[in-house]
Amino acid sequence: MMRGSADFERIEDGGGTLRFTGNLSLACLRDLPDRLNAIEGPVAMLDLSGVERLDTVGAWLIHRFARDHQSEVRGLEPDEQHLLEQVAAAEQPVELPPRPASPLIRVVGEIGEAVTKSAGTMLGLLGFLGATLIAFWNVFTHPKRFRFNATIQRFEVVGVSALGIIGLMSFLIGIVIAQQGAVQLRQFGAEVYTINLVGRITLRELGVLMTAIMVAGRSGSAFAAQLGTMKLTEEIDAMRTIGVSPMEALVVPRTLAVVLMMPLLGFYASVVAIIGGALLSWATLGIPFVTFIERIREVVPLTDLWVGLVKAPVFGLIIAVSGCFQGMQVEGDAEQVGSRTTTAVVQAIFLVIVVDAFFAVFFSEIGWI
Repeated sequence: MMRGSADFERIEDGGGTLRFTGNLSLACLRDLPDRLNAIEGPVAMLDLSGVERLDTVGAWLIHRFARDHQSEVRGLEPDEQHLLEQVAAAEQPVELPPRPASPLIRVVGEIGEAVTKSAGTMLGLLGFLGATLIAFWNVFTHPKRFRFNATIQRFEVVGVSALGIIGLMSFLIGIVIAQQGAVQLRQFGAEVYTINLVGRITLRELGVLMTAIMVAGRSGSAFAAQLGTMKLTEEIDAMRTIGVSPMEALVVPRTLAVVLMMPLLGFYASVVAIIGGALLSWATLGIPFVTFIERIREVVPLTDLWVGLVKAPVFGLIIAVSGCFQGMQVEGDAEQVGSRTTTAVVQAIFLVIVVDAFFAVFFSEIGWI
């Protein structure tokens, strides 16, 4: 054996003793663990008086052998004895990680978790809608609580400041609809029906729907971020402390502004989209602008305009309630503000599209087609 390498010899003294010599450290153990594993039966004593050095690996080797063979350990220095005791105390059963579930079970579990979370969110959203309606009633019955200046400011932020981006978006959408419609209708020699396509789809659907999506991205996210920051800095708690209702002071002005401005913005978007379609029709199809407008008046029924105006305030209510609800849910840290803002936008757009589908079915059933 190399000088300093760990070794042992067996002394038959009735009960059996193993006398260890050398260096019981990781670098010098060599084949000692295999040789110890080959020993069968009980060993009465482990004599470590001849050991030059003992490290954690060596102490674990001695402890495991003594445990498995019911052996008594003797001959250690106080520091080495303390190390052996620490190793023995640290021996704890290792909890194995659970076996991964099958892909099918995992997918079903994730779907169930998502459904449960969505149901809880919708329940909370309905509760928040009820609290908003109660706040509106309290303001209506106590007009002095109405915050006129805050509401006018929200009118400007939600409506006036959005005119530019909504107008540009609607103008380009009108051009795209007219261009794509003309390309397809030209195959049948029916380019003139591009006017019908632009007029009906913008007034009835796309004008108010694209406006709702844009307002959700602008105002819904702003509501969530503003209220979330106020919740994080405990301003909302301070308002409650001084007797001011956050629902009446913060939620009511924002909701009222969006609900009242959405019909105006939707009508504005539809008109701008029609103008965009008229300009493209004049440039590519040779249809004069005046002829385009006169044709719009002939082929677009007034019910299309009413459909858009009826849907607009409902979409506005959804956007405002979703943004304010998510803002009020912020807790913990600033990261929550970002995640809740994103959730507010996604939730508002999703609900707007779902409600728009219900409106489409409803208006078809009552004959507004």
